[in-house]
Amino acid sequence: MTDNLRDAYAHCLRMARSHYENFPVASRFLPQRLREPIGVIYAFARTADDFADEGDLAPSTRIAKLNAYDAQLDVIAAGGKVDNPVFIALADVIRRHDLPMSLFHDLLTAFRMDVTQKRYANYEEVLYYCRHSANPVGRLLLHLYHLATPVNLAHSDAICSALQLINFWQDLGQDYRENNRIYLPQDDMANYGVDEDHLRHGRTDAAMRALMDFQIERTRRLLLSGAPLGKVLPGRMGFELRLTLHGGSRVLNALEARRDDAFARPRLGAADWLAMLRGALFRRTPA
Repeated sequence: MTDNLRDAYAHCLRMARSHYENFPVASRFLPQRLREPIGVIYAFARTADDFADEGDLAPSTRIAKLNAYDAQLDVIAAGGKVDNPVFIALADVIRRHDLPMSLFHDLLTAFRMDVTQKRYANYEEVLYYCRHSANPVGRLLLHLYHLATPVNLAHSDAICSALQLINFWQDLGQDYRENNRIYLPQDDMANYGVDEDHLRHGRTDAAMRALMDFQIERTRRLLLSGAPLGKVLPGRMGFELRLTLHGGSRVLNALEARRDDAFARPRLGAADWLAMLRGALFRRTPA
């Protein structure tokens, strides 16, 4: 490994360790051999996400930066040289692990949608966003583990989309207040008699409760449809996925329990973590 490439990896891993948030960079369950490539993938996603959301940039500037990232992907796909350390390391990761370039373009599509789309007409539009924002992460992990079979990919897509939806449902108020985003399908809102005043004022009435009951149940079905993947994947990867599945299920349970306040973010406690660990260890299907 050249000094330039080594420095590029070090740059990405410093970023991953300081900002890992929901990406499994710091997990002790990850094999050592995959921590570097996952850290590089995270650095790509983190910097692109910052273009979409951070600071006071004009929307046109955000889109231009994301388009420039798209162009950089095309350069490394063609074997060209780049000077951005994220792309220097990413080119090596993609080459070494034979990762589909399309998945990185998909992530950029989602980040552009963060800039340009604040409302979603129906569930299909929301799932389209999930397909680009969340599903590529699961697919990349399966490719890194050499387990990207059609069945595994389909189960992974279901899990990743469900986890993205869970994140939406637990952050309804925050997404609206901070970014003027509503991920609840507009047609579902209309069908249940919910409008933007509910989000503007944090109002949970019978209509809002019914709408969220519907979303939670639909999300639970989607999550559980991917659960067989947790019993197929080996070792630490399987354990971590089962832990994630049980965690998503516990958050859905907490959302149901707080149905009188749809805008209160649920918090998992020690009992939840113990139940998640037991479920993951004993390969139980989330309830």
